[in-house]
Amino acid sequence: MSREDFETLVGDALDQIPPQLAAMMDNVAVFVEDEPDPATPDLLGLYEGTPLTERGEWYAGVLPDRIIIYRGPTLRLCETRELVVAEVRTTVIHEVAHHFGFDDHELHELGWS
Repeated sequence: MSREDFETLVGDALDQIPPQLAAMMDNVAVFVEDEPDPATPDLLGLYEGTPLTERGEWYAGVLPDRIIIYRGPTLRLCETRELVVAEVRTTVIHEVAHHFGFDDHELHELGWS
Protein backbone atom coordinates (compact mmCIF):
# COMPACT_ATOMS: atom_id res chain seq x y z
CA MET A 1 0.00 0.00 0.00
CA SER A 2 1.35 3.39 -0.94
CA ARG A 3 2.06 6.05 1.65
CA GLU A 4 -0.67 8.22 0.09
CA ASP A 5 -3.26 5.43 0.43
CA PHE A 6 -2.19 4.82 4.03
CA GLU A 7 -2.45 8.53 4.86
CA THR A 8 -5.95 8.50 3.39
CA LEU A 9 -6.89 5.63 5.71
CA VAL A 10 -5.60 7.62 8.70
CA GLY A 11 -7.65 10.62 7.58
CA ASP A 12 -10.71 8.41 7.14
CA ALA A 13 -10.24 7.04 10.67
CA LEU A 14 -9.99 10.58 12.06
CA ASP A 15 -13.18 11.50 10.18
CA GLN A 16 -14.99 8.67 12.02
CA ILE A 17 -14.40 10.31 15.40
CA PRO A 18 -17.74 11.69 16.59
CA PRO A 19 -17.93 15.44 15.92
CA GLN A 20 -18.48 16.20 19.61
CA LEU A 21 -15.18 14.52 20.50
CA ALA A 22 -13.29 15.87 17.50
CA ALA A 23 -14.30 19.39 18.55
CA MET A 24 -12.73 18.77 21.96
CA MET A 25 -9.34 17.77 20.54
CA ASP A 26 -6.96 20.62 21.26
CA ASN A 27 -3.45 21.42 20.10
CA VAL A 28 -2.73 18.01 18.59
CA ALA A 29 -1.33 17.08 15.17
CA VAL A 30 -1.50 13.67 13.49
CA PHE A 31 1.39 12.34 11.41
CA VAL A 32 2.15 9.22 9.42
CA GLU A 33 5.70 7.92 9.61
CA ASP A 34 7.10 4.85 7.94
CA GLU A 35 8.87 3.27 10.91
CA PRO A 36 9.08 3.74 14.67
CA ASP A 37 12.28 3.90 16.69
CA PRO A 38 14.33 0.70 16.10
CA ALA A 39 13.96 -0.11 19.81
CA THR A 40 10.20 -0.57 19.25
CA PRO A 41 9.94 -2.01 15.72
CA ASP A 42 6.37 -3.33 16.15
CA LEU A 43 4.86 -0.10 17.48
CA LEU A 44 1.78 0.84 15.45
CA GLY A 45 1.12 4.27 16.93
CA LEU A 46 2.40 6.75 19.48
CA TYR A 47 0.98 9.68 21.41
CA GLU A 48 3.46 12.31 22.55
CA GLY A 49 2.23 15.21 24.63
CA THR A 50 0.17 16.26 27.60
CA PRO A 51 -3.29 14.68 27.78
CA LEU A 52 -6.23 17.03 28.09
CA THR A 53 -6.88 15.71 31.61
CA GLU A 54 -3.44 16.83 32.78
CA ARG A 55 -3.39 20.32 31.29
CA GLY A 56 -3.65 23.21 33.67
CA GLU A 57 -3.13 26.93 33.83
CA TRP A 58 0.51 26.44 32.89
CA TYR A 59 -0.47 24.95 29.53
CA ALA A 60 0.06 27.77 27.06
CA GLY A 61 2.40 28.47 24.20
CA VAL A 62 3.48 24.85 23.83
CA LEU A 63 4.04 22.91 20.65
CA PRO A 64 1.16 20.65 19.60
CA ASP A 65 0.91 17.14 20.92
CA ARG A 66 1.76 14.53 18.31
CA ILE A 67 -0.06 11.40 17.29
CA ILE A 68 2.08 9.26 15.02
CA ILE A 69 0.72 6.29 13.06
CA TYR A 70 3.42 3.97 11.74
CA ARG A 71 2.89 2.56 8.27
CA GLY A 72 5.56 -0.17 8.15
CA PRO A 73 4.57 -2.20 11.23
CA THR A 74 0.89 -1.90 10.35
CA LEU A 75 1.42 -3.23 6.84
CA ARG A 76 3.62 -6.07 8.13
CA LEU A 77 0.96 -7.05 10.67
CA CYS A 78 -2.00 -7.05 8.29
CA GLU A 79 -2.37 -9.43 5.37
CA THR A 80 -5.25 -7.71 3.57
CA ARG A 81 -6.40 -4.17 2.87
CA GLU A 82 -9.47 -4.79 5.03
CA LEU A 83 -7.26 -5.71 7.98
CA VAL A 84 -5.14 -2.58 7.40
CA VAL A 85 -8.28 -0.41 7.43
CA ALA A 86 -9.44 -1.98 10.70
CA GLU A 87 -6.03 -1.76 12.35
CA VAL A 88 -5.52 1.88 11.33
CA ARG A 89 -8.94 2.73 12.78
CA THR A 90 -8.14 0.95 16.04
CA THR A 91 -4.70 2.57 16.28
CA VAL A 92 -6.00 6.07 15.57
CA ILE A 93 -8.76 5.70 18.17
CA HIS A 94 -6.25 4.29 20.67
CA GLU A 95 -3.87 7.23 20.25
CA VAL A 96 -6.66 9.83 20.28
CA ALA A 97 -7.91 8.25 23.51
CA HIS A 98 -4.46 8.89 25.03
CA HIS A 99 -4.94 12.56 24.10
CA PHE A 100 -8.16 12.46 26.15
CA GLY A 101 -6.32 10.93 29.11
CA PHE A 102 -7.02 7.21 28.80
CA ASP A 103 -4.12 4.93 29.72
CA ASP A 104 -3.23 1.61 28.09
CA HIS A 105 -4.91 -0.43 30.84
CA GLU A 106 -8.21 1.41 30.39
CA LEU A 107 -7.99 1.07 26.61
CA HIS A 108 -7.31 -2.64 26.89
CA GLU A 109 -10.40 -3.07 29.10
CA LEU A 110 -12.46 -1.19 26.49
CA GLY A 111 -11.09 -3.33 23.64
CA TRP A 112 -9.03 -0.58 21.96
CA SER A 113 -5.55 -1.97 22.42
